[in-house]
Amino acid sequence: MSKNKPRIWERIRYSFDNTLSAGAMGLIGWLALITFLCAIFAGLLISYGDITQNDNSQYTFIEAVWQAMTRMLDPGNFGGDTGWTFRIIMLFVTISGVLLLSVLIGIVSTAFKNKIDDLRKGHTKVLEKNHTLIIRWSPKIFTIISEIITANENYKGLSIVVLGDKDRMEMEYEIRSKITDFKTTKVICRTGKPLDLTDIEKANPHEARSIIIISPEGTNPDTHVIKSVLALTNNPNRKPEPYHIVAEIKDEANIEAAKVVGKDEVTYVLSFDVVAKVTAQTCRQSGLSVVYEELLDFDGDEIYFQEEPKLWGKTFYDALFSYEDSAVIGLQYEDGSVTVNPPMNTLIKQGDKIIAISEDDDTVILNEKQSFQIRKEYITNKTTTPKQVEKTLFLGWNNKGGRIVRELDNYVAPGSEILILAEYDNIEDEINQLSSFLQNHTIKFKYSNITLRSELDKNCVHEYDHIIILSYTRGMDVQEADAQTLICLLHLRNIADKYNKHLNIVSEMLDVRNQALAEVARADDFIVSDKLISLMLAQLSENKYLKYVFDDFFDAEGSEIYLKPIHDYVKAGVEMDFYTVLESAAQKGDVAIGYRINEYAYNTNEFYGIRVNPKKSDKIIFKPEDKIIVLAED
Repeated sequence: MSKNKPRIWERIRYSFDNTLSAGAMGLIGWLALITFLCAIFAGLLISYGDITQNDNSQYTFIEAVWQAMTRMLDPGNFGGDTGWTFRIIMLFVTISGVLLLSVLIGIVSTAFKNKIDDLRKGHTKVLEKNHTLIIRWSPKIFTIISEIITANENYKGLSIVVLGDKDRMEMEYEIRSKITDFKTTKVICRTGKPLDLTDIEKANPHEARSIIIISPEGTNPDTHVIKSVLALTNNPNRKPEPYHIVAEIKDEANIEAAKVVGKDEVTYVLSFDVVAKVTAQTCRQSGLSVVYEELLDFDGDEIYFQEEPKLWGKTFYDALFSYEDSAVIGLQYEDGSVTVNPPMNTLIKQGDKIIAISEDDDTVILNEKQSFQIRKEYITNKTTTPKQVEKTLFLGWNNKGGRIVRELDNYVAPGSEILILAEYDNIEDEINQLSSFLQNHTIKFKYSNITLRSELDKNCVHEYDHIIILSYTRGMDVQEADAQTLICLLHLRNIADKYNKHLNIVSEMLDVRNQALAEVARADDFIVSDKLISLMLAQLSENKYLKYVFDDFFDAEGSEIYLKPIHDYVKAGVEMDFYTVLESAAQKGDVAIGYRINEYAYNTNEFYGIRVNPKKSDKIIFKPEDKIIVLAED
């Protein structure tokens, strides 16, 4: 026999350890075995030892075992025993039963507590179907959930599942503290790591109708997003049908690798790029961010795709006038491609879909009208003003700044200037590299504290055409950064009053709750980066083809949204309906989708004067300061 061969006792102990590791059921099994052995031992003593009570009644082995079992399970039976030998045996049996029963209660109680803890921590699998799955906890999650709840309002039984690396109860508490009305939607939270296949399985991604992957905070966030995409698309248990995944990528350099991983199953939102493009466009057009917010959120008018057989064979121009309460903006062709503001003579063919702005998907209804009161005498023929030399001032700086500058360069004439005032170290190399990409701008940097009025006065901020305030994100928390922005805004308001001049200001806010405080400074627009990206993620989770529409809106090429002077299209001071505005825009190859009433530009109750998708037959008298919101190429 080998000296290393385990002994019998070691084998027994090893087997005992293995059964204990099986959990509560293993322990209960051992208790049952010990209880049974104690009862058999007592039965043998009583039956084969001729031990009786005072009445001299004899017990068979089975009867003696039964008597022992009853006393182990119910100590009260011991009180009626007689005969000291019988009593001593049954005392041993009863004490053993009390001890074993106490251990059993402790095991069951612990197992029950562990199960409750598992449920509280969100370790159980979700059995929901056709749900929206949000992967990773982030401050963006509250806006996303709110928007999806609004989108689900017309449907019953839909749910949202959140998979985050926080405690389930903590996530649910935070969601309920920020969102009070869940309407028809159920929100379920599960705790797990977004990169772990086992944890992802808890959220039942294979039966989700859409999946949203949020970018984490910290360094190299895109690698975490790409790994989460890999965990879904290369899951051994994945479904054969394509997933509908929407994911956020921050660095443009990682987008190609992300597309290789996600293929056609993933729609990516390049967050820094989107924010930069919106900021660049908005700083030149007051009110544009409000238009984008109206189109991106689910509360109000949104963008819908709808097939309309009655328009087959007609032109895009005809489609513009075919809806009273919806604004047609483009076409989706049968092959899935999308064109915003196509040529007016574009024929609508079978299989093509109308892209329209409407209150809901069931309000995109054809107009019964065949004739319209178009006042041709009110239509003007003013040509578009060419690009102008402009001066833009950046107050503050962060990692979005360079992308904003490059985007802004597409909209101005050569000879334009940019000045950056910021407390930002080691920016010279970034400025030099940025200058090499610019064709129309010269750029300068001055180290300056933007919260000091003297610094702003010294640099004559009132002489600039556009002012962009960027929040500091290095070594400063969100509230402190927004506080600096608010101080700077208040100084700018005072400067504007001093020189009796309107300053075109666009301010970045990190926390949407601080926007209400900033409104006292009368800035033209506020860009809340996280909210903007959250709205896009929510929209794309409902319809991935909206990505093509948004790309066209945000890109300097193709058709973008512009707020143009009223006199470019129609006369001011005369009554007309929106069909006349629509006709005037169509003659220029533009699509009119709304207007802005200037007197309400700073009135939050009037949505800053913005009216997207107005009812076309309603009469209105424009003033010279008002604007028409159009889709145009320049």
